[in-house]
Amino acid sequence: MADYREVFVGIDVAKLKNAVAVAESGREGEVRFWGEVDASDANMRRVIQRIAAKFDHVHFCYEAGPTGYGLHRLIRSLGHECVVVAPSLIPRKPGDRVKTNRRDALALARLLRAGELTEVWVPDEGHEAMRDLVRARAAAVETLRVHRQQISAFMLKHGRIYPRKKAWTMRYLCWLQEQQFDHPAHQIALQEMVEAVRVSKERVGRLETVIEEFVPNWSLAPVIRALQTLRGVDLIVAVTFATEVGDVSRFESPRQLMGYLGLVPGERSTGETVRRGSITKAGNGRVRHMLVESAWTYRHPPKVGARKLYRLQEAPPKVREIAWKAQSRLTARYRMLAGRGKRTTVVCTAIARELAGFMWAVAREAQSIRS
Repeated sequence: MADYREVFVGIDVAKLKNAVAVAESGREGEVRFWGEVDASDANMRRVIQRIAAKFDHVHFCYEAGPTGYGLHRLIRSLGHECVVVAPSLIPRKPGDRVKTNRRDALALARLLRAGELTEVWVPDEGHEAMRDLVRARAAAVETLRVHRQQISAFMLKHGRIYPRKKAWTMRYLCWLQEQQFDHPAHQIALQEMVEAVRVSKERVGRLETVIEEFVPNWSLAPVIRALQTLRGVDLIVAVTFATEVGDVSRFESPRQLMGYLGLVPGERSTGETVRRGSITKAGNGRVRHMLVESAWTYRHPPKVGARKLYRLQEAPPKVREIAWKAQSRLTARYRMLAGRGKRTTVVCTAIARELAGFMWAVAREAQSIRS
């Protein structure tokens, strides 16, 4: 046992070169910079094998970022442990103003040895592909929103006010086509913006069609079907939740999931003083945004519509029970909070927090049935 050697390796990943540092085990273990190596798989494989040949047990880590999880899968395929670290949760000294690849790699190795790093969940390749598809659809929706906002601003600037309340219907588009401007440049600008909206809308539709085609063959398809039994949760919301959250079994309780989504209130308390503020907004903002939008549907009394009835008939009895319990509780809670005079945004955030808990319960139930 005296000859047993363990080492912790921190890798600062980049597009071209990765900085590598090692920290030997023990409080007084040496921490040194190994060097910078080419980021290609072949070179990283050689470096990993060279480090592993000198020690009995090797732990690797690097920060999550735009380079993805390819390095994680490479290291795991070679039989070594590797964690992908949440960058926002890495301990940093407030007075440290120098940041280089070398220093970052040394800090990662040292913190990994101390057990001070927070690991992120790493999806498999199929899950990552579905997540990229869902995020592409979210980006298309954002582009569509920007193009629509440009038209609204353009029409307001020229004093053209739509006489009805609901915009972006077919009647609204016909109204846009009827608008005439004195200068032809204004007419061309409007037509180009309308065309941009049309192209963006078609792109969103194509991506949603592809998502609907791929879901039945995905491993989490039973979870997505079960989630759609909840009010306000359609296919896009369910797929977004499944792709971003992943395996809900990694959360021991609904409160952990709520904290992961940033739906719990922030707190700054000391002694007998307790101060709680707005929600933390930490963690995954995509799911949080979707849940707050879904929470608006609970302002109506509990009712099962025709589309939800079809989903409920396909679901297991336990899932149906959870879905009805969620609808009964959340609609009553919405009325109660609104009756107290709470702002609508605050009410929807509170409903979204509890909705996340019910989605955790439904997903857990669906996964247990599948297994």
